[in-house]
Amino acid sequence: MREIVVCGEALVDVVSTASASPSDGLAPLQPALGGGPFNVAITLGRLGSAVSFCSAVSTDDYGEAIMAALWHSGVGTSLVQRRPEATPLALATIGSDGAAHYTFYLDGTASRLVDDPGPFAPTASAVCFGTLSLVLEPGATVYETILRRSHAEGRLVACDPNIRAAVISDPDAYRRRFASWMDAVDIVKLSDEDASWLAQGPSGSRPEDWISAGVAVVLVTAGADGIDVITASGRNHVPAPPVSVADTIGAGDSIMGAVLHRVDRLGALSSQAAAGLSDDAWTEIAAHATAVAAVTVSRPGADPPWASELRTDYV
Repeated sequence: MREIVVCGEALVDVVSTASASPSDGLAPLQPALGGGPFNVAITLGRLGSAVSFCSAVSTDDYGEAIMAALWHSGVGTSLVQRRPEATPLALATIGSDGAAHYTFYLDGTASRLVDDPGPFAPTASAVCFGTLSLVLEPGATVYETILRRSHAEGRLVACDPNIRAAVISDPDAYRRRFASWMDAVDIVKLSDEDASWLAQGPSGSRPEDWISAGVAVVLVTAGADGIDVITASGRNHVPAPPVSVADTIGAGDSIMGAVLHRVDRLGALSSQAAAGLSDDAWTEIAAHATAVAAVTVSRPGADPPWASELRTDYV
């Protein structure tokens, strides 16, 4: 069995559902389950890949809801560690363009206190990392250890930094650390804004640097403009399908999940196999990912599609 392990946080997005006028006071808030790695795992489960979630999840009511959502979407939870600390929160406000802007409440929460689970079972062929879990200690060091161990064992390693600049206290140190991982990563997926942020400063690096370090492919998303696919042989552009956007919450996460799902279906869930994929294959993988993201952004919240909602040639 080919299994994908997604490592990182689950949290609750508290979404402002409407704009408040001065006479109305505060806008109403609606809680929704989220977190980049959680959304990636949900996407993979709904598309039909064998997937497990590696994280620390609270035993509070929100934590119970997170566990129920994982089970409902077919995500394995044997690697989830339950802790008494609270579930982290992200206050999300939606702009006029549908883009989400976040304020985080993370101190003392369960997800950042994950322990090293030790080596994964032989069935785990790929491991994915991303977002806050790569920044917040002590969990970030734990996930870095898992990343390097997974690479040394020949597993496919994927990374979506999903930069949240507000929680990165030392940007230059994080940029150095991110660049240091690239010799142990096979797939990098990130937004054009993330790529621009990571290129800044004396420790900045770019997709071409990551390819030179050994990354097989860098996928740079640009919202409605689609995805740039960067490999050692060049750059291709994959347009996004037209869609009416409800909001963009979880869009990039569903792209990451869709990429890994398609790599799974191509039988390339290993570092060596991913390195052998052609540019045409990566372009097709990116096209599949845009189809998945188009469904996600067409409805509120991080609600990626099930396989039955997609064209059969993209499942």
